[in-house]
Amino acid sequence: MPELPEVETVKRGLAPTFESSIITKVDQNRPDLRFPFPGEFANRLTNRKVTALSRRSKYLLADLDNGDVLVMHLGMSGSFRVEADLDSLTPGTFAHERSKDPKHDHVVFHLQTPGKERARIVYNDPRRFGFMTLIPRETLSEHPLFRELGMEPLGNSLDGYAIARLFAGRKTPLKAALLNQKLIAGLGNIYVCEALWRTGLNPERAAGSLVTKSGRPTKKATELANNIRATLEEAIRAGGSSLRDHAQTDGSLGYFQHSFAVYDRENQPCSSEGCKGTVVRAVHSNRSTFYCPSCQR
Repeated sequence: MPELPEVETVKRGLAPTFESSIITKVDQNRPDLRFPFPGEFANRLTNRKVTALSRRSKYLLADLDNGDVLVMHLGMSGSFRVEADLDSLTPGTFAHERSKDPKHDHVVFHLQTPGKERARIVYNDPRRFGFMTLIPRETLSEHPLFRELGMEPLGNSLDGYAIARLFAGRKTPLKAALLNQKLIAGLGNIYVCEALWRTGLNPERAAGSLVTKSGRPTKKATELANNIRATLEEAIRAGGSSLRDHAQTDGSLGYFQHSFAVYDRENQPCSSEGCKGTVVRAVHSNRSTFYCPSCQR
């Protein structure tokens, strides 16, 4: 499933076309994706202006001029592409081919841009694990999809003190705590593995071990917060990791996977300076964890 950097990359790719455009028509080519579309979905979007495009955790949020929010989730294989009448799609350089089969083009937004040009944003999803729905902005924070989401990991709000506040007294493994969406929203398996390696922390150590007896963050807690943010920002600049089906909106794939230090590098030498250890793979809650037991303590 695309992780936060992939979703942020898609948001940034869609924003120049989607924001401030009017949805003149919606082609809804099936009644459902993972879930059924809301009633009158296409009609409720027609002639609405997209006032802003944002991201919350792994959700894309398109604010509309009537107060509704179009909520979109990519699922396992969902992707968007932007098409204009006068320009053909520039596919970019592919590491893995993404679906271009029109039978998987489930939703097409026809747009009139602020410059009065016509464009289309096409949602393609072979596995149909993604979904779209409409929620009033005033009730969004209390909706079941969002009311229990934790803090965002990008920005300065995630620091050592936030880690200490969230992890105090927790005996659960550190990796499990970081993947708990009720604590920190949007962190996924890949980037947690990478951030823990950068910080020299074993994924199996207790989350509460990053908090002093007085409730203050340890030095490692501050380092972890900084490394989470740095790892995500580097991945965003690289366009995401493009594992399996993920693609950017111009059709190209991200290349942060070429910078992985531990993820998917089982039995390879640890790349930490001076470390002679080997990356190992463990399975926790049906997820693969990659780390170096020599330098991650």
